[in-house]
Amino acid sequence: MRRISTLIAAILCASAWLLVSCGSPRSGPANAPSAAGDDKILNLFIWSDYMAPDTVSGFEKLTGIKVRVAYFDSYETLEAKILTGHSGFDVVLPTSGLFAREIHAGAYLPLDKTKLPNLRNLDPVMMAREAQSDSGSLHGVVYMTSTVGIGFNQKIISERYPKAPLTSWRLVFDPAWASKWAPCGMNFIDDPVAIVQIMLKFLGRESAAPSADDYAEAEKHLMLIRPYVRTIDTSGEIEAMANGDICISVGYSGDFVQANKRAKEAKNGIQVGYLLPEEGSLLGLDFLAIPKDAVHVDNAHKFINYMMDPHVAANISNFIGFANANLAATPFLDPDIASNTAIYPTPDQLKRLTVQNETSSDQSRTITRIWQKFKTGQ
Repeated sequence: MRRISTLIAAILCASAWLLVSCGSPRSGPANAPSAAGDDKILNLFIWSDYMAPDTVSGFEKLTGIKVRVAYFDSYETLEAKILTGHSGFDVVLPTSGLFAREIHAGAYLPLDKTKLPNLRNLDPVMMAREAQSDSGSLHGVVYMTSTVGIGFNQKIISERYPKAPLTSWRLVFDPAWASKWAPCGMNFIDDPVAIVQIMLKFLGRESAAPSADDYAEAEKHLMLIRPYVRTIDTSGEIEAMANGDICISVGYSGDFVQANKRAKEAKNGIQVGYLLPEEGSLLGLDFLAIPKDAVHVDNAHKFINYMMDPHVAANISNFIGFANANLAATPFLDPDIASNTAIYPTPDQLKRLTVQNETSSDQSRTITRIWQKFKTGQ
């Protein structure tokens, strides 16, 4: 993703403040300092729709600790808040790529593993992937994993375009195909590093250490499909797919599982499919971490340990449709979740997935420029 300039950081921090201020009805002012000696509070900053309905209440009942929840709408919003300092949060959810940069900036406290006995439950395979962002789980533990792929309205694709390339990024990156989705609506998640890196993969360009020419090609192809992209939105993607407001989207795998679930509950006849393209894609890791300025550090450890309980982790995955990194939770997964390759990729699919790279400051500036041009269409 991108390194935030002072001006952009200020703007994003203001956005984060507003998000906290208008959090869920059961949330308190999560970025307001707690009273001295108040040891029964935890301030959490997380995506919306990223826990089971009883996740927080279960922790509160178990510990007597009141959780005040606020929501962010992009990882950049979270990063701006964390890097600026005085976030007011005790537990946050950074993502691979950005997490390594934030660790290097000293944004997080080292974990006290003596307070995290449930670490033994984590999957060694995902722990190995985690090492690219946080070797040894010194500052965070993997909460959920996802892939970036293509969600689509199965009925529209099968009835109108039965010969659509449902194995390839061509479905959205080839202008000849992208143009077909303009009438029914195409969306991209607002994740600049992910989209640019995937475009580089699609073009057969270097995605780990791109040259200026590589970036120029990625920008050129993104602008070729830009006229056919209706929205660039992460937070509204699930409802838009479930309601039929859009027919195709590049996004996180679990979002499309949720969209399909909501469409079934609404009985609106919409079926949301998911494609993990053969050219390869990204494996995203979301971490539970403690900001360096956290006030309730002991409570933060209790919450992180609770989230690694096998029953808690399985319950969350069963509800939100994202894969957890908890090997001990596998027996408690719903069969349709455990067997869904959109949630848990096959070993062959995992071979084609890479964890998102950390970007240098120069790369971040380039990606920021490309993304702003893509978002504005100019």
